[in-house]
Amino acid sequence: MAARSDSRPPPLATPDGRYIVVRGRLWRRTRPDLAPARREALVAALMDARRAVKTAKAADDAVALREARAAVDAAKHGLGERGPVWWEDGAPDLNRHMARNTAYADWYVAQGDAAG
Repeated sequence: MAARSDSRPPPLATPDGRYIVVRGRLWRRTRPDLAPARREALVAALMDARRAVKTAKAADDAVALREARAAVDAAKHGLGERGPVWWEDGAPDLNRHMARNTAYADWYVAQGDAAG
């Protein structure tokens, strides 16, 4: 798998800013109301936890893997990417849904090549 280039454009974001679209699937975005320092700390914790998952898998260490995955989950909850939705208008959480099967379908199709 090729390394990701720094010049790659950012993922497509839904008009309401709630999701990014990766290979046609919606993924919840980070809470926009997080203070920059808090966001940076949570992203650092997430990256540390992801590295710990990789290390635990390589070592075939089930206990460390469970702990590392829990740390990933905690960071993602803190960022608002998992757990209760961060918006307050009652709209459902469509995380992990295919964009074409949601209320974003017409918007997504209209993105053409940008939709990937």
